[in-house]
Amino acid sequence: MAKRLERDGQPNRSLRIPAERWRFRIRGLVQGVGYRAGCCRRAQELGLAGWVRNCSDGSVEVQAEGDEQRLTELRVWCEGGPPGARVDSVDGSRVATTGADWFEIRPNHFQGGALTR
Repeated sequence: MAKRLERDGQPNRSLRIPAERWRFRIRGLVQGVGYRAGCCRRAQELGLAGWVRNCSDGSVEVQAEGDEQRLTELRVWCEGGPPGARVDSVDGSRVATTGADWFEIRPNHFQGGALTR
């Protein structure tokens, strides 16, 4: 489901300068409600790179890279989520940038078990 951010066949890095990378952990009723798909769609609309995945504790984890304004817009979206979600909290932190140029839905992350989709 990776979607490269391109213009004329070239990665569009101008959308992410200066780049920061933020990590969010979203808790509440956020699995089974289209949260990952909605988050991925919004991140792509904002021109962000990174990923979103479900976690074994019922939360959703997001890592997104881009400029501060667009990352803030994604956080605002995460605080509301898609219709049907109930967001109780969004914890955020800054992490090291990776230089990625697409946003994707990653397989679920379940500690001590197999990865599933």
